[in-house]
Amino acid sequence: MNSSLHVTACASAVLFVISIAMFLRWMKAESHLRLPPGPNRIPLLGNVHQLPMQSQERKFTQWGAEYAGDIVFAKLFKTPTLVINSLQVAQELLDKRSSKYSYRPDFILLSDLMGWDCVITHMTYGDRFRKHRRWISNAFQDKHSLGSYRPLQRREAYMLLSGLLQSPELFRSHIKRFAAAMILQIAYGHSVTSLDDKFIHLAERAGKETVEYGSAGVMLVDLFPFLKHIPLWMPGSGFKSRAFEIRDLVRKMLDTPFEMVKDAMKSGTASPCLTATLLEEVLSKRAPTAEDEDDIKGTAGVLYGAATDTTVAVLSTFILAMVLHPEVYEKAQAEVDRVVGQDRLPEFEDRESLPYLECVVKEVFRWNCPVPLGLPHKLISNDQYQGFDIPGGSMVIPNIWGMTRNDSFYPEPEMFRPERFEQMDRETAEARDPRKMVFGFGRRICPGQDFADASIWIAIASIVATLDIGVTTDEAGKQAPPTGSFVPGLVSHPEEFSCKITPRSEQVKTVVFEMGANVVL
Repeated sequence: MNSSLHVTACASAVLFVISIAMFLRWMKAESHLRLPPGPNRIPLLGNVHQLPMQSQERKFTQWGAEYAGDIVFAKLFKTPTLVINSLQVAQELLDKRSSKYSYRPDFILLSDLMGWDCVITHMTYGDRFRKHRRWISNAFQDKHSLGSYRPLQRREAYMLLSGLLQSPELFRSHIKRFAAAMILQIAYGHSVTSLDDKFIHLAERAGKETVEYGSAGVMLVDLFPFLKHIPLWMPGSGFKSRAFEIRDLVRKMLDTPFEMVKDAMKSGTASPCLTATLLEEVLSKRAPTAEDEDDIKGTAGVLYGAATDTTVAVLSTFILAMVLHPEVYEKAQAEVDRVVGQDRLPEFEDRESLPYLECVVKEVFRWNCPVPLGLPHKLISNDQYQGFDIPGGSMVIPNIWGMTRNDSFYPEPEMFRPERFEQMDRETAEARDPRKMVFGFGRRICPGQDFADASIWIAIASIVATLDIGVTTDEAGKQAPPTGSFVPGLVSHPEEFSCKITPRSEQVKTVVFEMGANVVL
């Protein structure tokens, strides 16, 4: 045996011995614990080899059924992991024990390498998190603030309708413009006038590249943080090079609109917006530091980088569901016609008078929850639940997709059926409202959920009132319905599909134009 082979063999033997020693140590540490049920683990890998590369939520749901557990314990390499498949358990642990469960695992890939460290979604619980949370809550949870956004939401809903009337084949682009335009106005005072808006493109590209490349909490570098120190010249460091490319996109997305607001403030031309308000708040005390600016960039950036993508996913899902279920759409249109009539568009004040439309919105959220696994939490210290021990440091994954597929709550869960909520009594319908899941839990719940819900409702109500949606036909005149499939990922979007969108009448165009022209911000 030559010397190089001898060295390699010795190194392999040493690594093997170290690995076995580490495994035995972990086994000993766990031997006295009564862990929740879960799949059998093997040395080193734990259960990671049993997880598919995509759609892990389906595997977690299968584990829940197999081990008859609302909670399932697994290990991803050395990381203890608790999967929550039940809304009740999520509320009991993540809501009621939020002081223990509000932390985040170390997102090495997303935060350290890709540059998302300054956004609240990726921060662990602490002073910086609370500061960002306070800023966002002031903007989106105060009743006066929410009310002040309604003219903007109406205007953008009318702009959405106008775009769908003019170029219905670009419905996805119009939905993206709708979602981004509201956030860009609120966060930066920027009015979107075109589908080619540069800020929309910046956010879309940074978000798309991030979601496609990095799934939070499951990349190897997250489970083995030492990998982030691998030199770029070393074999196997390609993930770092790709992460740094995405980091440049993320920085442009965060920096470009922030600098626009700063320049406008210097020249006295800045429009009222969240970024200007936060800068003024800091300036009233001192000159902004680099950390201050990074916090403000992150607070505004998380709105237009993340919130828009989930809104697009929900509205695209609504369009898909209506194409596949014309009977639902016709029933919703009949209700809107009875309440709103033909001479105006729906207003927020009409919402309580449109109970079936409310059921449709709930079913859209349930049928394709926008973020199937949310973002993982981290348990900061040891805990006990239902007689089981949960080790401190565990990654806690709320399987929101699995919760929305609970067939004891939602019979035939794969079916799109808004009537399921009509058939529940008021208390049950409230308890099983999917919006109690899809916006997250505890101190990690989305602070902008009321704004997002209102924006989605006014868009859906406006579309139902004015447009017909149907299946396209091929060249032979045969209907070509979409498959109804979804693209797996951090955010669940429908696969590309086509549909036919037409005005319900000629009067619609006049009503949309007149009401859009009369909106005053």
